[in-house]
Amino acid sequence: MNEIIWRPSAERIARAQVTAYRTWLEQTRGLTFDGYESLWDWSVTSLEDFWQSIWDYFGFTSRTPYARVLERHVMPGAKWFEGATLNYTAEVFRNGTGDHDRPAIVFRNEAGDRPDLSWPGLERRVASLAAILTASGIVAGDRVVAYLPNVPETIVAFLAVASVGGVWSVCAPDMGPVGVLDRFRQIEPKAMIACDGYRYGGKVYDRIDAVVGLLEELPTVHTVIVLSPVDPDALPAAALASRLPARITRCLDWADCIAAEDATLACTMLPFDHPLWIVYSSGTTGTPKAIVHSHGGAALVGIKEARLQLDIAREDRFHWYSSSGWIMWNSQVGALLCGATVCIYDGNAGSPDWNPLWRFVAEREVDFFGAGAAFYASCLKAGVEPGRDFDLSRLRSLGSTGSPLSADGYRWIYAHVKADVWLGPISGGTDLAAAFICGTVIQPVRVGEMQCRGLGAAVHAFDEQGNAVIDAVGELVCTEPIPSMPLYFWNDEGDRRLTESYYDTYPGVWRHGDWIRLIPHVEDDGVLSMGAVIYGRSDATINRYGIRMGTAELYRAVEALPEVLDSLVVDLEYLGRESWMPLFVVLREGHVLDETLVARINGEIRKALSARHVPNDVFAIAAVPRTLSGKKLELPVKKLLMGQPIEQVVNRDAMGNPESMDWFVALAAKRAA
Repeated sequence: MNEIIWRPSAERIARAQVTAYRTWLEQTRGLTFDGYESLWDWSVTSLEDFWQSIWDYFGFTSRTPYARVLERHVMPGAKWFEGATLNYTAEVFRNGTGDHDRPAIVFRNEAGDRPDLSWPGLERRVASLAAILTASGIVAGDRVVAYLPNVPETIVAFLAVASVGGVWSVCAPDMGPVGVLDRFRQIEPKAMIACDGYRYGGKVYDRIDAVVGLLEELPTVHTVIVLSPVDPDALPAAALASRLPARITRCLDWADCIAAEDATLACTMLPFDHPLWIVYSSGTTGTPKAIVHSHGGAALVGIKEARLQLDIAREDRFHWYSSSGWIMWNSQVGALLCGATVCIYDGNAGSPDWNPLWRFVAEREVDFFGAGAAFYASCLKAGVEPGRDFDLSRLRSLGSTGSPLSADGYRWIYAHVKADVWLGPISGGTDLAAAFICGTVIQPVRVGEMQCRGLGAAVHAFDEQGNAVIDAVGELVCTEPIPSMPLYFWNDEGDRRLTESYYDTYPGVWRHGDWIRLIPHVEDDGVLSMGAVIYGRSDATINRYGIRMGTAELYRAVEALPEVLDSLVVDLEYLGRESWMPLFVVLREGHVLDETLVARINGEIRKALSARHVPNDVFAIAAVPRTLSGKKLELPVKKLLMGQPIEQVVNRDAMGNPESMDWFVALAAKRAA
């Protein structure tokens, strides 16, 4: 059994959000539970009753009656709360409006603090922008895309788009134009909200040329709203307008769009399954999959996770360090559903040292701080001492995700951040905008383990035969639908790509692509709990510092260089160790892989994708291993370098160039030694 490093006090258990929910269930439903695992079991075996209880407990209402909670237990295609009408933005302000004493958004970037944005101020700005969108012809179902960093304006823009029934989609401005167009082009947006630049790592990056280039390739856009995060008082629309295609009829300054002092928010009530936002898969096998989530599913699951799993209360201040292009940005916005204050930081967490976020947490009195596991690993390596150097007296909870948090990471947090903090690592995905594996503040924290499966998430570990296994490594699967699972993929006729992505291996069962081990424990009071360990991706997706990216996008950048004929990349994730991502390149005759070429390769990756996707090492090879049909053998190479024998990872007879694996066999042996 893994070492217990933290135990909740009786007081912490008593005031936990999940304790209040459990008590309510016992009083109103006549149910009894002997612990979290018992509550989880009920939530997945009485699925309709559980999600009805979430609807009732958090006060959801519908202007029209719904026929039932769930039509059928099927995946894909589950239909939830048919007939119900609601709006995500309306749910946010239902919980936040009326409290003028607490801010809705607290913000800091590398240039310093900005004034807090109150709940009434947030609502007024959302209402003002929503009116502009309506006047621009945006109606329910129209796509509105954003090219914005993690600033308050991005939250305002999202809530305004959602309020009128528009479908939101955002990319961070550090993503290269190729990656952005791969995403936005396929959803045919009618409007874009963009920035003229952003600040990161002490530098200011101009994005006007990038925005112009994007708009030239997005022929359906007719309205552009532009803001300047670097200089909030700037009015960049005039300079941009002169460079835009003639078809764009409106180019507006952000400041003008949120200026209406008398604006009143009137949200469009929409069906439960009306599209809310489009997020994207990594694009491993080509164009990123455009994943559509619903208003009802995102709101219902979002408040369940914020309140019952992350233990966020209305009076809390919540911060999860994130890029606007990571699903944790969506999760961060979801804290507004609780009426909590969202604290956001935009900038480089490691510049000029690894203290900016800890300083932000201390000075802005954050209750819950979350980040990618790589952030904590970097702090550990840098010898940062947050508990010594900052006043973290208000900090109550820490979250971690993106990759497995190492055992040393757990120990560093309790030794150097705060001894009595609750650490709740989570694991989920962009795919369902939620977590499969969560934390619960009412159970102990064990080194190297996540605490529990999320309520309502029927998560199991399956072996190759599709049998559920306990205390053994298997495929992470979910055997029952969840309201936030994708409605569909955009332009995916007959749900072909959706089915191939999650349901091909075990028909009717969601296969997530992670290796998981569920570990049973009997706690001191005799109650069963079920911890979990994620062992990394079971496919070839790159998952760097919490940001998923497909190999296809990286290949496009690398192979555009004249010196590079072919390439292969794998991302190796080990439990308790930092991931290692090597890039292998086949060079044209007459070229050598020297420091200059490595720098050019890394520069192209940084420009086209982001700095997160620069490889740890670059190797020159004779040939990329391929199948008979010409597909790159990423997963076999990954498994080989993770230590599996060659005969277990690939059938050489099915390869187009079996001799190419010899080089990788030698590299694997060298690494093992």
